[in-house]
Amino acid sequence: MILYHNQNDKLSLVREKPFKLEKEIQTIFETNIYGLMGLELVRSEFTIKNRRIDTLAYDQQNRSFIIIEYKRDKSISVVDQGFAYLSLMLENKADFIIEYNETLKRNLKREDVDWSQTRVVFVSTSFTDNQILATNFKDIGIELWEIKQYENGSVIINPIKKSQAAESIKPLAQKNETIKSVSQEIEVYTEQDHLVNGSEYARELYSKFRTAILNIIDDIEISPKKRRISFVKDRKIFCDILIQKKSLKIWINLKRGQLDDPKKLARDVSSTGHWGNGDYEVLVIDTQQLEYIMSLIKQSLTFHYVQRTNKLVDQVIKRVKPNK
Repeated sequence: MILYHNQNDKLSLVREKPFKLEKEIQTIFETNIYGLMGLELVRSEFTIKNRRIDTLAYDQQNRSFIIIEYKRDKSISVVDQGFAYLSLMLENKADFIIEYNETLKRNLKREDVDWSQTRVVFVSTSFTDNQILATNFKDIGIELWEIKQYENGSVIINPIKKSQAAESIKPLAQKNETIKSVSQEIEVYTEQDHLVNGSEYARELYSKFRTAILNIIDDIEISPKKRRISFVKDRKIFCDILIQKKSLKIWINLKRGQLDDPKKLARDVSSTGHWGNGDYEVLVIDTQQLEYIMSLIKQSLTFHYVQRTNKLVDQVIKRVKPNK
């Protein structure tokens, strides 16, 4: 990518400014971890079993721990190191729970965590083709994020997405005990995993609502989970869909009292166990209320956009020293 500064229609090249230390990258991510990744910071430089983790974070939406490692060396094997970290976490779950509770003053229990959604994220200024190819499996709990900074203060952060044709790592896992044991517990789900649960009618119903949601605004991501398909904007889940045999369940990620629903179509599930995010559930059996349901979903999207913007503004204010 070539970056230019536009001043009165005259373009001037903005040169990349290399990071001198990995710590600089770590500081950027840890300072802005919610805005960048939708995570909460648990601990910087967390050491366990003589292994040091650069950043330990927690994903509240998916109830899972995330390990973040920062790299300037392109020669590393991200697969070997990634599975080593995943194995370390899965073998020492209690230590991560204790660290979370002691650092954040919470009361998280082991059963509250979805360990199958554990992830390792590698952040680097660039990755080799071999590193990208080695992680291009649909069911691998390893992500690659590229970061670059420029002389004008701009920073570009790019999560590397897996290809649509990515295969499963499980056939290769039989040759490596660490990969095999981790793959048995870590799961990465696809839309196809959910579509097989529904009838042809339910799949068609999902397709129509899926298209309507994606057409609300650009850059909405689909993130299939164990029990649901999540729709995400700026790393924040704003609604979830469960495909049933002949219907859909849609959860709208708003707290009780935050949804304007004059038709009373959404059911309050704030005191009922459910798999989606938020306190509102809509049962969908046809497309007659599609436009109205979309208006409910848009409320969640707008709410979380405003909430995220306010948090980013608060972060900026905290970093600005008052004038003396």
